[in-house]
Amino acid sequence: MLKVAFDDRSPKNILCLGAHCDDIEIGCGGAVLKYASELNDLGVHWVVFSSDGPREKEALRSADEFLKNVRRKHVEIRRFRNSYFPSQGAEIKEYFEKLKLEVSPDFIFTHYRNDLHQDHRVINELTWNTFRDHLILEYEILKFDGDLGSPNAFIHLNEATCKEKINNILDIFKSQREKKWFTEDAFLSMLRIRGVESNAPDKYAEGFYCRKLII
Repeated sequence: MLKVAFDDRSPKNILCLGAHCDDIEIGCGGAVLKYASELNDLGVHWVVFSSDGPREKEALRSADEFLKNVRRKHVEIRRFRNSYFPSQGAEIKEYFEKLKLEVSPDFIFTHYRNDLHQDHRVINELTWNTFRDHLILEYEILKFDGDLGSPNAFIHLNEATCKEKINNILDIFKSQREKKWFTEDAFLSMLRIRGVESNAPDKYAEGFYCRKLII
């Protein structure tokens, strides 16, 4: 198993992309918290593509919480129509073209290619279409569709980071509490399973899909 270590003395820039207001947190929130605590000069550009009303307030509050230890951060909450991303492809593509002129991340977190939610797939496709010379890690989101795969990249997390991630999500996204999958045990089980698969020393990990890696 290949292990990649980052030099904590040099700046690291991360681009986090999420179709909806809790996607980044569920998919890679643990990784963001981990790097925020380990890297001295982390920069994060955080983009949520669909959120308005109460959910927009949740998105902003969540970004503040997950990025509270990040020195350089930029948060954008867009208002593309939820569940209609395929029909808004041109507008979203235009935004991506603007984004690539503004950021040059060391790596990018985005949605999984085989995610069955149409909005998620659009963001994934445009990520790859726009950013050709970057490390892209595709995160996963547990849901009814049953579209989980077998990740080939893992970021190990300790128990404290997992608890912080889950507590933040459950505390902030009150609009999602009635959903049956939006529970502490569901989130923790995913982290534990990926920890088993990657032989994590502290039992937990987030899983990602990495299509291209230059060593």
